[in-house]
Amino acid sequence: MNKTIPLFVIPALIWGSTWYVIKFQLGTIDPLVSVSYRYWLAGLIMLIFCLLTRANMKFNLKEHLFMALQGLFLFGLNYWTAYEAEVHITSGMMAIAFSCIVFANSLFGKVFLKIPINRKIILGAMLALVGTILIFSAELVHVNFSPATIKGMLIAMLSMTIASLGQITSARNSKNGIPVLQANAFGMLYGAFLMSALAWLMGLDFSFDVSVSYVASLMYLAVFGSVVAFGAYLTLIAKIGADRASYSLVVIPVISMSISGVFEGYQWSIWVIIGVSLILVGNVLALRNKMS
Repeated sequence: MNKTIPLFVIPALIWGSTWYVIKFQLGTIDPLVSVSYRYWLAGLIMLIFCLLTRANMKFNLKEHLFMALQGLFLFGLNYWTAYEAEVHITSGMMAIAFSCIVFANSLFGKVFLKIPINRKIILGAMLALVGTILIFSAELVHVNFSPATIKGMLIAMLSMTIASLGQITSARNSKNGIPVLQANAFGMLYGAFLMSALAWLMGLDFSFDVSVSYVASLMYLAVFGSVVAFGAYLTLIAKIGADRASYSLVVIPVISMSISGVFEGYQWSIWVIIGVSLILVGNVLALRNKMS
């Protein structure tokens, strides 16, 4: 079996389910505080695993700074801005914003890592973007483009850009010999620390919800949504590049709606079917002969 296929499938399946789990995190605890809790827990799990497996944990100051940058972008600001965006916009608009990450990864890969932009990847990304718009077309026709909605879309695009910069930083770290396991362990802890510091500066309350739903969802997001999914996804980036790897994010709406069909009775329309088909065609076009 192709060795990179599981690395593509695992984050897509897990992150396709987290939309359902995240709602159990909302309400009592401020989202920024919940994000910091999530990555303190995930980072500590990763650190313990590294120590038990006797992984090399000695890095110089420059390497620690780049791991901290990865943590700030990918395990902190990305999630905080995403939560803030969803206060103002629908999940469909959020999905459309993040379907643009393939373009961002291609651009930033060219600028920062000198990786040529691949026309097939851009064409595949365009098909995936159109497919995502079609999937959420029924939702989008009812959107009122108020100042709040426009603000939400701008924050969503900012969140996508930050996530892309985090992925490019991860690719840079892998290229410079920092293993994904250790980079994630330190990066998550740095991200958690920086988000906690930001929450403290903002005067947020560091209370904790001991309900079963909050604790269980936090554990799921930390272990599966962070440790497992990011471990697979950032390894995939190291193997095939951030531009191609980001297609696992593009298929997340497909996974999400499949889960919604099971738990919430979501009905697929002809436009959804066409949209899903375009996303899959875009994936085949961009990833053909590269998942090796």
